[in-house]
Amino acid sequence: MDIDSKWLEDFMALASCRSFSQAAGRRHVTQPAFSRRIRALEQALGVTLVDRSAVPIDLTAEGQLFLITARAVVDQLHEAAARLRGLQPAKAQVLDIAAAHSLANSYFPGWVAELGEPWRAQSMRLAAMNVEDAVHELREGHCDLMLVYYDPLSALQLDATTFPSLALSQTQMVPVCTPDTEGRPRFDLERDESVPLLAYSQGAFLGRTVRLMLANDELRLRLRTVFETAMADGLKGMALKGLGVAWLPRLCIEQELAEGRLVELGPERYQTGLEIRLYRCSLVHKPSVEGLWRHLKKGQRQG
Repeated sequence: MDIDSKWLEDFMALASCRSFSQAAGRRHVTQPAFSRRIRALEQALGVTLVDRSAVPIDLTAEGQLFLITARAVVDQLHEAAARLRGLQPAKAQVLDIAAAHSLANSYFPGWVAELGEPWRAQSMRLAAMNVEDAVHELREGHCDLMLVYYDPLSALQLDATTFPSLALSQTQMVPVCTPDTEGRPRFDLERDESVPLLAYSQGAFLGRTVRLMLANDELRLRLRTVFETAMADGLKGMALKGLGVAWLPRLCIEQELAEGRLVELGPERYQTGLEIRLYRCSLVHKPSVEGLWRHLKKGQRQG
């Protein structure tokens, strides 16, 4: 297979601009010449990378997958060339990790601390975001690993061959509120005619989990939304002020529960399990990622 490295950068520019004319301008070539180079890349690969019928143009499924490989190859070429020219010293690779907000704040530090040496000394860069954005970052090759909650019914599921995952831990979504003067929950999910709800905004992953759990329960008719946000930490802050009931991952509120500042509301049917998973892209062969993956899989086998 004979592929010019310039074609990879052309393709990356096109994926970014979603316009042949704009991408050609960025690459400082005429549009006809740019179009011929994209065609040559497709012919070399034997697949169609670009859906030219869409406006603006879009990548095909094969194009989305190849974009990840193209970015990885170009990055490695630039890094190797810079080192050969002596422009930068050899340095340890940085692991770029995209994580759900609640996991970045509560789970990630403890997880890294438990990895042991030498992984605790590995350079890492963490970006906290919502799950949909994290999936986009992984698919586009902008991060090495993705740390999110697993949802078997989610429309954002990733192909397990291209994007393998490891189950790291379990937690639960539990309804909580502040206690009354006797230490009991301030609100009663079974008896109160109207329950003030601190809710996740539309589209938030954890909100979907709560809605699925309550879909066939009469409680949803008695919940009165008084506040919305996409972030679990925002709901926790409002719950700590006694402003309503919030469903939160237990790992995010362990300290508040232990200190009695928040209490769980029963019964158990209002709790649901959450699985924490780490994802990677099998098309990207980064030594630090592969080494960590082997380390985690070995730990799971031993465990």
